[in-house]
Amino acid sequence: MNSAERLRIPAQIALAALVAYLLGFWFTSLFPGYLPKIGGLWSAISAVVVTQVTRKDAASSASLRILGSAIGAITSAVYLTLLPFHPLGMAAAIFATVMICAAINVPSHGRLAAITVIVVMVTGSLDPALSPGVNALLRFLESCIGTGVALLAVWLWPGSRSQPGGDA
Repeated sequence: MNSAERLRIPAQIALAALVAYLLGFWFTSLFPGYLPKIGGLWSAISAVVVTQVTRKDAASSASLRILGSAIGAITSAVYLTLLPFHPLGMAAAIFATVMICAAINVPSHGRLAAITVIVVMVTGSLDPALSPGVNALLRFLESCIGTGVALLAVWLWPGSRSQPGGDA
């Protein structure tokens, strides 16, 4: 692997995180009171998680991210609609989320779904007046923003490969 190839992934991750942060911040700022910096943060985290060495690995990571985020967002929205934030409640929602992932035969999505539960519940606790449904939907859409940016970075970057050692 030459030095240019060694720099490709760090550069893709840095650029994807920057673009995702800016887009996530902008998008979430369209919803007054819903924490644009969290929107940027969550989009950037998604971009970092999804950026992989190969296009195939990035696509696989993207599916984990989107489905896991959807499951976690729904679970946490339901919890916060019924009950106020509490750390034990968060743990219970994480347990339920990971069990749901196992029950629908996508256990590998459980970790990312659990992280989404944490982000939705903690951001909701920062301002309990926020709608749990809107908060969860925004966090899901921010995950989609970061995922999309990462996929574009991997697919459009010159020298990105379909497989390690393969052609673009």
